[in-house]
Amino acid sequence: MGASLMARNIFNQPPKDEKESAAPSPAPVKSTKLPGSVGGLRDSLREITANSIRDIEPDRIDVDGLRDRLILEDSSIEDLAESIRKHGQQVPIMVRPSDQPDRYRIIYGRRRLAAIRRVGGTVKAIVRTLDDDASLIAQGQENNLRLDPSFIEKSFFIKEMQEAGYKPGVIQDALGLTRQGVSNHRVVIEQLPDELVRLIGPAHGVGRRQWGDLAALSEKVPLVDIARETLAALPDTTPSSDRFQAVYVACSSKARGAANQSARSQTIVVKDKSGSPVGTLSVDGKSIAIKITRKDNPEFGQWLEERAENTLRQLFEQWQNERGSGT
Repeated sequence: MGASLMARNIFNQPPKDEKESAAPSPAPVKSTKLPGSVGGLRDSLREITANSIRDIEPDRIDVDGLRDRLILEDSSIEDLAESIRKHGQQVPIMVRPSDQPDRYRIIYGRRRLAAIRRVGGTVKAIVRTLDDDASLIAQGQENNLRLDPSFIEKSFFIKEMQEAGYKPGVIQDALGLTRQGVSNHRVVIEQLPDELVRLIGPAHGVGRRQWGDLAALSEKVPLVDIARETLAALPDTTPSSDRFQAVYVACSSKARGAANQSARSQTIVVKDKSGSPVGTLSVDGKSIAIKITRKDNPEFGQWLEERAENTLRQLFEQWQNERGSGT
């Protein structure tokens, strides 16, 4: 019976007399530190939700803090909005009081808030007074439980947390990762341009090894330029994982071409018997070039210029004769 009452309190509006007696903004309470484990978070949420659900106007909630997802305003928001139109808001968001009166800052539930702003009406929210560390842990663990963020989304979130100055222990608790796990994500994201990650998107199903292979190409080819060109040719509805694959194939192909070109390219300095440079011979996959610097050999340069056309023709005829004779 108790569980049934709690479920009604969480997922349905509170009785009318409870709504009317609720203060417009929460009374200050002692800052709460949520436990680090996912199980501890779940237990804590059960304890705090029964008496802390509020109906809040969406325009009183500020969406600030760190983004934990690469895509927020996408087609799935409209799908969620349609579901809420039909069935109501089934899961509350979590907010904490702002420094400004009667305003709140979101902890988690950004997609639900965006959907309800499209639908209209109030949003059901758990109101908790949490410090920055506890808010971040709640945000990260709730997303792990509900959304299963991709490898690159976790990596990007880790990067933002580090740049914001959060301590390693808080970052580990927020995502349920070990120190080595955080390091594995950080090593990859530090090699990738932010714009490249945003162009591709979350790429669910693409793991550390594949992103690492793409990151390794950053020293060989311009990843962002190739990504822009590749993705421009794809339909806008192309899934993020397919966008990753297309970019990776294009970058790998460019890198192989650059490597082959480099392997075939060489420049030889031709010297006379005394060791003085006569000119340079440059060879690559597209051309053979002979270069004589007039400053170093002005007289020879003039002599060669006068005879270059005939000399080249003679060399070509010599090649034809040798090829015809089989030598």
